[in-house]
Amino acid sequence: AIMTSYKTRNAHIKNFSGYSYYFISSSFLLEKNKRVIPNNDRVNNINMMAKKVVFGEESRNSLVRGINAVADAVKITLGPKGRNVVLERSFGSPQVINDGVTIARDIELKDPLENTGARLLQEVASKTDLKAGDGTTTSTVLTQSIVNQGIKAVASGVNPLALKRGIEKTCKILIQEVKKNAVPCNGIEDIRNIATIAAGGNQEIGRIISTAFEKVGENGSTTVEESQSLQDEVDFTEGMELDRGYISPYFVKDMERQVVELVNPRVIVTDKKITSVQEMVPLLEMVVKSKEPILIVAEDITGEALSTLVVNKMRGVLDVCAIRAPGFGERKKAYLEDIAILTGATYIAEEVGLTLDKVTMEQLGKANRVVVAKEACTIIADGGNQESITKRIEQIRRQMENTDSDFDREKGEERIARLGGGIARIKVGAATETELKDKKLRYEDAINSTKAAIQLGITPGGGATLVYLIRKIPEIQDSFEDEEEKLGAAIIARALESPLLQIAKNSGQEGEVVLDKCKNLEFGEGYNAATNNYENLLESGVVDPVKVTCWALENSCSIASMVLTTEALVVEIPQKVVNENMNDLPGENYM
Repeated sequence: AIMTSYKTRNAHIKNFSGYSYYFISSSFLLEKNKRVIPNNDRVNNINMMAKKVVFGEESRNSLVRGINAVADAVKITLGPKGRNVVLERSFGSPQVINDGVTIARDIELKDPLENTGARLLQEVASKTDLKAGDGTTTSTVLTQSIVNQGIKAVASGVNPLALKRGIEKTCKILIQEVKKNAVPCNGIEDIRNIATIAAGGNQEIGRIISTAFEKVGENGSTTVEESQSLQDEVDFTEGMELDRGYISPYFVKDMERQVVELVNPRVIVTDKKITSVQEMVPLLEMVVKSKEPILIVAEDITGEALSTLVVNKMRGVLDVCAIRAPGFGERKKAYLEDIAILTGATYIAEEVGLTLDKVTMEQLGKANRVVVAKEACTIIADGGNQESITKRIEQIRRQMENTDSDFDREKGEERIARLGGGIARIKVGAATETELKDKKLRYEDAINSTKAAIQLGITPGGGATLVYLIRKIPEIQDSFEDEEEKLGAAIIARALESPLLQIAKNSGQEGEVVLDKCKNLEFGEGYNAATNNYENLLESGVVDPVKVTCWALENSCSIASMVLTTEALVVEIPQKVVNENMNDLPGENYM
C-alpha cells in the first residue's frame, strides 16, 4: 500500500490505497475513493434507548407472568419422578437437563416486562445454588406460590409492606425451627442417601460419591471431570498435589517411569529466585552431612546453582530434586506457605528477614514421601504438624467466607483439600454428549448437597419438613398483632404445601390427597414418591440437607416479598435500528 500524507488545519490525513482517514475536530470519517463529505453531512446512528414505565396492577401482573413462565418450566423436574427439559443450543446438540438453576438461567422472554419477572426468579435459583449448591427447584416453586397468593392479597387491598413484614418474620422463625430439628449427618450411609436424592434418585451416583467422600475425609475435595470412557470412574490423589514438575530431567532416578521419588526427604521452601551457588553452599553442606534427600521449592533455580545441583546429583553426592513454586501472583505466596505448614518447614523469604545462606536444619521441613513427575509433584506429609494444619485450614475457610469470587472460593477448597486429606476426581462417562452433560450436573448437585449435609445436618426430604412446619403457623400468627402480618404468615403456610403437591403431581398422584395424609403424620414421616408409600423418611433415606432447605426458604421469601411491594416497573423498549451503510450484514437491523 502506498502511503501519502497531507497537512490540514485540525488533522493529519493518511491515505492507504484509496481510503482516507480524517481526524477533524474530534470527528472520524472513513471515505472511499478520496471523496470528502463535510462533517455535518454524516448520518448519526447513535440511539438513546427509550424506557417504558408501567404502574400498579399492570407492573405486578407482568412480573407474575414472567415468574410463572420460568417456574412452570423448572418445577416439572422436582422429585424422583420429575421429567427433563430440553434446551436448544445455537451451536452443538440440544441439552436434556434435570437441573433447576440451569433451566432457569436459559429462559429469556420476548416481553421485556415479563422478562424482568423471569430474571427475578433466576436470581432466587442462582442465590440458592451459590449458597447451598442445591434446592434451586424447591426455592423456585416456593417463590411462585408466595408471589401468586400475595398478588391476590395486594389486589384486594392488603397493605403490601405489612404483608412483606409478616412473610419475613415468619420465614426467620421457620428457619430456626428447621435448624432445631436437624439430625446430624452420621456415617457413609447418610452421605449415600443425600447424594442419591440430590441426583434424582440415581443410586449409582450416590454410591460413587459416598465412596469418594469416605476416602478423602472431611477436609478432602471431590471434583467432577468429563471422561472419554462410557463408565464413571474415581481417581484418588493422596497428599498435596502440585502442578509443577522437576526443573531439570537430570534429577530423574526412575528412568522407566520418568519420576523422582524421595523417601523421608527434607524440604526447603523459599520465594527467592536462586542463581548463585554461594548462598546454597551452607544448606547443601548440612544436607550432605545428614545424608538425607532434599526437595527444594523455589521461585526458580537457574545458572550455576542449577548446574551445581545436577552435578552433585549425578555423582551421587546429593539426593536432590528442585521444583518451581506453584501458582501465580498473590496465590504463589499462599501456596508456598501451605507447603511450609504441611511439611513443618520455615518459609524462607526476605520480607520475613530470612535468607538462604543462614538456614538451619530446624528450618527445614520433613515429608514421608515425595514423588515428582515431569509436570506434577505429590508431597505426602508425616502428620507431625496437625495442629498447624488445622489452624491453616480454619484461616482459609474464613477467607472463603469473606470473598464474593467463585474462583477464589474454588481455589480455597482446593487448598484445604491439599492440606487436609486428598482429592477425589470423579470422571463421568456417557455414550453421548447430551447424556454426559446431564450426568455431570447431577453429580455436581449431589456433591454440593453432601457438603451442605455434613455442615448443618439433615432433615426429612420429599417436602415433608415443609409440611410439618405448617403446624407452627398458628402459633406464629398469635405472636403478631397486625392482621395483615398474620395474612403474610398464612401465605407462607400455603406456599409450604407447594413442593409436596408438585412432587406428587410429577409422580402421577393426586397432590391434595397426598398432602392431606402427610399433614397428620409425625416429624420424620412422609410420602416417598419413589416407592409410592407413606413411611419414615429418615429411615428409608429420603433426606434433604438442612442448609439447602433453609436457603430455599430464605431466598424465596426475600424475592417474593419484594415483588409484592412493586408499584412501578421500568424497562427498556427494544428499538429497530436501520443502518444504510451496513444493510448487507445479517442481524444488523436490531439492537
